Amino acid sequence: MCHLKPILYSFRRCPYAMRARMALTYAQIDFELRDILLKDKPDSMLVYSPKGTVPVLVLPDQVIDESLDVMLWALKQNDENSWLNAQNQLELIELCDNEFKAQLDKYKYAARFEKSEEVYRNKAIWFLELLEKQLSEGRYLFSNNVSLADIAIFPFIRQFAFVDKAWFDSLPFIKLQSWLARHLNSYMFTKIMKKVNTWSDAC
Repeated sequence: MCHLKPILYSFRRCPYAMRARMALTYAQIDFELRDILLKDKPDSMLVYSPKGTVPVLVLPDQVIDESLDVMLWALKQNDENSWLNAQNQLELIELCDNEFKAQLDKYKYAARFEKSEEVYRNKAIWFLELLEKQLSEGRYLFSNNVSLADIAIFPFIRQFAFVDKAWFDSLPFIKLQSWLARHLNSYMFTKIMKKVNTWSDAC
């Protein structure tokens, strides 16, 4: 597994892959982006990570196939603005990745489950309330500066918001809505969301 630079298998709209790309970009890691189709996963990716989920970061000496681990690896290489310094942020990320994400999936894909979209989105509001409170003392979740938690959580709030953006915008979460808009309009997010050609092993 000897490569001139890291390889990242990614899917443009996947929130896990988004946060990995943002962390790698922030850390100024020069990596080869391989944007794939989840319905047609390249064999090379499955060799590196048989579970078949993105992101997958291929390094000369290891393969990292969990998005938060990719982020942490990137920040260990370069964390110029001290994203890792905020206390207790991993607990908030864990709440997002486990409890909130499960409710988000049911909200987004309500037709696959037993209850209505409204029921599932209401079950997820507790996390929005938590973030609104967390934002009471700064522009970002732990201060006036971006932290790991902001970037790790943002793609999932984006996904939640755009299931029904008008409804989300009607909620009394002014700080959270401003926080989301700030990330959506950021240079970093715009950069990592640029469309690239789909990768295949025949490339």
